[in-house]
Amino acid sequence: MKSAVENLDPTRVRLTVEVPFAELKPSLDAAYQKIAEQVNVPGFRKGKVPPRIIDQRFGRGPVLEEAINSALPDLYGKAVNEAKLEVVGRPEVEVTDLTDGEALKFTAEVDVRPEFDLPAYEGLEVEVDDAEIGDEQIDEQLDSLRKRFGSLVGVDRAIEDGDFVSLDLTASIDGEVLEDGTATGVSYEVGSGNMVDGLDEAILGKNGGDEVEFRSTLVGGSRAGDEADIKVAIGSVKTRELPELDDDFAQLASEFDTLAELRESIAARLAKSKKFEQGAQARDKVLEAVLEQLDFPLPAKAVEAEIAWRNEQLDQQIEAAGMTREGFFKLQEQTPEEFDAELDKQVRDGMKAQFVLDKVADSAELSVNQGELTNHLIRRAAGSGMSPDQFAQSVVQSGQIPALVGEVRRGKALQQILESAVVKDASGNVVDLAELAEAETDAFGRTAGDEHFGHAHE
Repeated sequence: MKSAVENLDPTRVRLTVEVPFAELKPSLDAAYQKIAEQVNVPGFRKGKVPPRIIDQRFGRGPVLEEAINSALPDLYGKAVNEAKLEVVGRPEVEVTDLTDGEALKFTAEVDVRPEFDLPAYEGLEVEVDDAEIGDEQIDEQLDSLRKRFGSLVGVDRAIEDGDFVSLDLTASIDGEVLEDGTATGVSYEVGSGNMVDGLDEAILGKNGGDEVEFRSTLVGGSRAGDEADIKVAIGSVKTRELPELDDDFAQLASEFDTLAELRESIAARLAKSKKFEQGAQARDKVLEAVLEQLDFPLPAKAVEAEIAWRNEQLDQQIEAAGMTREGFFKLQEQTPEEFDAELDKQVRDGMKAQFVLDKVADSAELSVNQGELTNHLIRRAAGSGMSPDQFAQSVVQSGQIPALVGEVRRGKALQQILESAVVKDASGNVVDLAELAEAETDAFGRTAGDEHFGHAHE
């Protein structure tokens, strides 16, 4: 097999491949066998039809087509390896010549990784937020805990902020009640803002048994994003009574005997959470600082494929929610043009980060062992809603193991960059990165779903 590479632009090449017909013999034999198992020929059992009979009955064309389609992926892969290309995405393959008994010629256009030099990233200095914990933050956590142990009690008065009410809602447009525009017995915490805009203003000061109407933008259903008339029938009104904040409450809500011990525990947990936040901030800022030093072209087809894939995912989510794209953009208070521009930037930034981290991993000869891959797979499974076994089977069947390995390598590459940086908090104190690494392995690098990493170019 002979092959030649033509550079079409800095990130795209054309492979021209010529294969002697003798190299296609295994594929031709397999094609004859496959066709023999599919056809019925009098006098021959299935799978036992000789090649000459297949040629006589069905012609040589179907055999050649089956053989070429079967052989092309391996032939393309061999040509890529011989040319030592780092390809990105799927190739566009075209058979340019097929002379039976002589040779097969084809071309393959494909994106390749851009060439660039890594900038010096050792000693980069970034600033993160302070990790101080104040009494106000501890009090907020205690108030949240008290609410969990509170009890709802009916009241005979006007509705106030923080009350819990039972509501029947009806949505209509132009006087016609929507098919999916009714909801009964809805429990709602006044002031939570997790339903349609204007609901709080409409019911505050009203009483159980009252009915009110207002206009608002629908946030779900077939007419999401459209203005509708909302009719609300108010049922019961309840308030939450909270337990006293004392030692008895500490014993009720925790394993601690005193409120002071509970406060200390909350403070320690908040401090740990702040450390995680510092790690995430440092990770993002260090990577951003590295990327700002680089400017190189991105593979156009890979960018297009990633954008198309993300749009497909969005369309599926919109359809599952019973919405339209128009309604989605209304809810987002965003024009389609603004959305497209933002998506384009996210994809390009993510792809650039991926190429840089891959190069760092290659330069440092980073590898991934079985334990690291297994731990990563378990984390990915948790995020997908599958069990680790189900997720592993899905990954293997879809051939995504190399992609997972790449994700782990990039995380390790980002960790290496971060460990060589100088991270200080807003008060000028150096943040102990080793402490962050011990606190949470993922503090150094996100993988699946992270805005830094793309999809289609795997």
